Amino acid sequence: MIVRQFINWVRIATAGERAEATRALARAWLISDLSEDDRAAAEGALLMLLDDPSPLVRQAMAEVFARSSQAPAAIVRALSVDQPSVAVSVLEHSPLLIDADLVDIVATGNGEVQCAIARRSRVPASVCAAIAEVGCPAAALELIENAYAELAPFSWDRIVDRHGHLAAIRESMLVLEDLPAATRAALVAKLSDTLAQFVVARNWLCADRAERITSEARDRSTINIAAHSRGEEMRGLVQHLRVTGQLTAGLILRSLLSGHLELFDAALAELAALPRARVSALLQDRGGASLHALLRRAGLPESTFAAFQIALDARHEAGLIGNVNGAARLRRRMVERVLTQCEADCGATEPLMILLRRFATESAREEARLFCDELATGEGAASVHQELMAA
Repeated sequence: MIVRQFINWVRIATAGERAEATRALARAWLISDLSEDDRAAAEGALLMLLDDPSPLVRQAMAEVFARSSQAPAAIVRALSVDQPSVAVSVLEHSPLLIDADLVDIVATGNGEVQCAIARRSRVPASVCAAIAEVGCPAAALELIENAYAELAPFSWDRIVDRHGHLAAIRESMLVLEDLPAATRAALVAKLSDTLAQFVVARNWLCADRAERITSEARDRSTINIAAHSRGEEMRGLVQHLRVTGQLTAGLILRSLLSGHLELFDAALAELAALPRARVSALLQDRGGASLHALLRRAGLPESTFAAFQIALDARHEAGLIGNVNGAARLRRRMVERVLTQCEADCGATEPLMILLRRFATESAREEARLFCDELATGEGAASVHQELMAA
């Protein structure tokens, strides 16, 4: 009887009155001890109100049912595909929506709808993959910042591919400690490309010089990323570098001259398709034949074999190893030794010599910078400054 009176009344009530009445009816359906007949009649009235011309009515219903697991499933599904102002609360909170529903809504909805789904207290891998594939940048950002989103590695990579050129996306991803190393490297590459395009567009640098500078910066960042990677993560990193064409002889030589042997071993194992243990054993051979065979199998240019041999000999003698804090820093003594011996070798190619000279300049500047930093923080910084000014 009450529901029949309600139906007659809503035909003449204003939109605001209908919204408040709908809110009360929805709450009654959830928490009141209604008889079976009254409950069925109330649900019928609520279903009828889904066709109300005012979004205020449907929004009121959505706000009541959004977080409830006892809400009428048919009504919740209808509200979830309503206009965004109505659907958002249901999409963000309702436990009644299954993964398939959410994936379909991500594919067909606008950015506001996608963002609501990305904010859910649990976002399963399939929904994350849908947002990564077709979601707008704002939805991807919500997903990145959602600690309960189950992002698979390929979803991270897809977000980088589609939105990695946006600063907000990069910044949110790079601060994550558990970001896969391969994804971090892809982000760095995206940033390098973006910066190169920017400076070339402004005519600050020519395209060739911008590409060289960004390539060197990318290689240094890769060494830093590798310094924090071990096991499967390291394997995933070198696979990513190989697929993207970044696992070059220059990068591998840089890793060795930086004393970072984990990346050096893993790179050769990946390129030569050999177990890491086998590669490590071959690198211990001081004769050179095993090393040359390994480098040849890895597909590295023969013109670089001498540089690798000299660097490995220096490493064996000095026992230089990489460290996390200075992983990207070239070891100046090793670089100068390789450069000196390659200069004395008439067979050294000009591209190799150019690369080694760049390494030598970079290592000298880095060493000078570290020296100045230590000097500036030391107790004698003021007196040294006075001496320099007097001179």
